[in-house]
Amino acid sequence: MDFFKKYMLFILAAVGILAALIFYSLNIPHKRDANIIERGILTVFAPIMKPFSRLSAFGEDVWNNYLDLVDVRRENLHLREEVKVLNSRVVAAEEANLANKRLSLLLGVKNSIKEPTLTATVIGEDLSPWFGTLVIDRGSSSGITEGMAVVAADGVVGQVVKVAPASCRVLLLTDHSSGIAATIQRSRARGVVKGKGDGLCQLEFTTREEDVKVGDMVVSSGIGGVFMKGLPIGEVTMVKRGEYGIFQTVTIRPAVNISHLEDVLVVLRNGND
Repeated sequence: MDFFKKYMLFILAAVGILAALIFYSLNIPHKRDANIIERGILTVFAPIMKPFSRLSAFGEDVWNNYLDLVDVRRENLHLREEVKVLNSRVVAAEEANLANKRLSLLLGVKNSIKEPTLTATVIGEDLSPWFGTLVIDRGSSSGITEGMAVVAADGVVGQVVKVAPASCRVLLLTDHSSGIAATIQRSRARGVVKGKGDGLCQLEFTTREEDVKVGDMVVSSGIGGVFMKGLPIGEVTMVKRGEYGIFQTVTIRPAVNISHLEDVLVVLRNGND
């Protein structure tokens, strides 16, 4: 501020001379040679005009670069939005592809069951260590009643226990209160599959003399009328025969991955019919 006050007169004089020079230069006829005074003025002020010219060119470059950066940023934002849209389309396409594969497998099971079936989607779950239930998006308005079997592409899921107009609750085969008449597929040994919790089941009431081995497939026996004969239940993972008692302990890993279940089939037949 002190600088401008100190040299104000000089600055004003320089600006005035420069303005007069520019005005004078613009009014010189293009085809007339400059006289000695004009040449002198140009010689004196040429060193002053050169830095101003460079400064003007520098300012123009900075402005042009700024405009270019603005355009690049705008284009970058536009490309980002396009990438987001394309990514969402890729995710949606992959979801549709996976859903198509799941439903194709479910259709294969549907075609193998003689009874009428209804496709449903899992909309809720309760997979605590002691209880195991699912909620599906079909209910009494779709013809579902309590006691109907629920299956998936890999095998038995459970049984309908509570029904509402637009949904119902399914008791899973891993729940402690569940019970399914079953058969060892290889040896035809029989028992009842009960829920054991923690995503496992056990085959009860199988005598010590029955031939049961790790790796055996357990299927529904059809006894009781709820589950059709031959539906996959699970695989034997442990067989234990104690020194006392008439039964052996058989642990089963369900064929269906309950925690990843999304689509199921409800068999429209009540076991009491």
